[in-house]
Amino acid sequence: MPHIIIDGKEIEFNAGQTVIQTARESGIDIPHFCWHPSLSVSGNCRMCLVEIEKMPKLVIACSTLASDGMVVRTQSEKAVAARNAVMEFLLINHPLDCPICDEAGECKLQDYAYQHSVGESRFIEEKNHKEKRVELGPNVMFDGDRCISCSRCIRFCDEIAGKKELTFIKRGDRVTITTFPGKKLENPYSMNVVDICPVGALTSRDFRFKSRVWEMAPTKSICSGCARGCNIDLWTRNNEILRLTPRFNNDVNSFWMCDNGRLNTFKHVHADNRVNGPHIRKEGELIKGGWDEAYANTLSELKSFTKDEIAVLVSASLTVEDAYLVSKFVRSTLNVKNFDFIRKVIPGSGDTILIQEDKSTNTKGAELMGVKPGNGGLNFDEIISHIESGKIKALLLVEDDLLSLDTAFGQTLSKLDFLVTLSTNFDAATPFANVVFPASTYTEKNGTWINFQGRIQRIRPAVTTMEMERSLDGMSQSRWDKFGTDFDSWGKAKKNDARPTWKIISGLANAFGTKYKFTMAEEIFNEIAHINPLFTGLDYDVIGENGAQLKTETVKKKVTI
Repeated sequence: MPHIIIDGKEIEFNAGQTVIQTARESGIDIPHFCWHPSLSVSGNCRMCLVEIEKMPKLVIACSTLASDGMVVRTQSEKAVAARNAVMEFLLINHPLDCPICDEAGECKLQDYAYQHSVGESRFIEEKNHKEKRVELGPNVMFDGDRCISCSRCIRFCDEIAGKKELTFIKRGDRVTITTFPGKKLENPYSMNVVDICPVGALTSRDFRFKSRVWEMAPTKSICSGCARGCNIDLWTRNNEILRLTPRFNNDVNSFWMCDNGRLNTFKHVHADNRVNGPHIRKEGELIKGGWDEAYANTLSELKSFTKDEIAVLVSASLTVEDAYLVSKFVRSTLNVKNFDFIRKVIPGSGDTILIQEDKSTNTKGAELMGVKPGNGGLNFDEIISHIESGKIKALLLVEDDLLSLDTAFGQTLSKLDFLVTLSTNFDAATPFANVVFPASTYTEKNGTWINFQGRIQRIRPAVTTMEMERSLDGMSQSRWDKFGTDFDSWGKAKKNDARPTWKIISGLANAFGTKYKFTMAEEIFNEIAHINPLFTGLDYDVIGENGAQLKTETVKKKVTI
């Protein structure tokens, strides 16, 4: 392979790579604003100027192709002086908005001003003022005087989102960005421009002025918006999620995520309609009760029906661990054959970028965990039909309100004699329930999902519940670091009395006389890996932060637990 020398380090590179790409792969940082690894080269900012031996002038590393034997100096006197000059030029008209800017703490301009600037400006005239608080679209706000004209946002819309919505107007120091006449920045991925903006020119209208970045703690997790399973960071402060941002995974979502996943997959966690503790219907009303009372009520009622009069429907967004234990409980303890999962598919809602029509996060996982009718059992459509005809009298509904598929299912649920729901929030189905168990959201538990590509990925708790407080009180810092949540702020804010579905099912199984010895989700996954050859060799450490790809033949198989 050809070799290039950067700052005295000899590096192999592939033909066609630029100097900045070669340096980045070798851990050498060349400062830049306009260059982005997933966008075309524009060469606007000139921040990546480097000195190359035998070239008479400095060149920009983002567009200069590496060649065999090339000698590059990023820290030479000429390169450093050029960077200082570029920073002075960029800061001439830049306002001192750091005290009020959402980008503070994550700002490239702040970082580079500290690392590559002389620390003072010779410009004493009045700064050029541009428009502030411009609503480019429903989700993005623009502060024009902060913009450094890197064009990242324009190139993203053109090249990734496939929507020509942004452009430059005017010239010189008056140049700014705007939407094309009659258009808004409203493509389904518009908020990615906030992530890639190197300064605070583009901000999220949802997150604007809510928190400083150093006040929040990020937790690595997975988006629950569809079967893609985009890698994300959940940002929390005082046990409250304030924003979601995409986390790079080249095998799943690259640097991006859709606006719907970013905005609409966590608001229910802190909604006023959270189920906070078990509820039991008494005299026609759902009254908050204790866990033991809810288990006892469910046990006595379910025992009054025959096995054929009971059905179980579960969400296809359950974690692998939840789906496994539910399947084990249904088959071994309840001995019920009328068992299926509820999959939410919205035809026409997908695209060729990230968004999938399947809005369930773990359809493949539910299939692989054996969530399907037993021998002679009924599938989803047949269960609905038998409820309406009165043949099925009791239903266990796990993490799905059913009416989100069709409001007509309300008439179906009203015909049941007994309905038990495991719900994160009071929804359209809970008014029909006799017992409601409070289930943890995906932000409050450990577990795994398998996306539509057959990639298994981890979710981690970013928000604590009362159950977690009881079980984790006194945990050491090192254990908590592995657990994956903010150690300092976990006990400061209000917590819901909710439990992971697998733990609720364990308690229900115990009421029926079956004891499961699991104390954490990881133990359930280890059992799956031990008894199921499709998961051999996998554990939470192997899955890691970027997930693990199951074999193609694995994804096509289904396993009966």
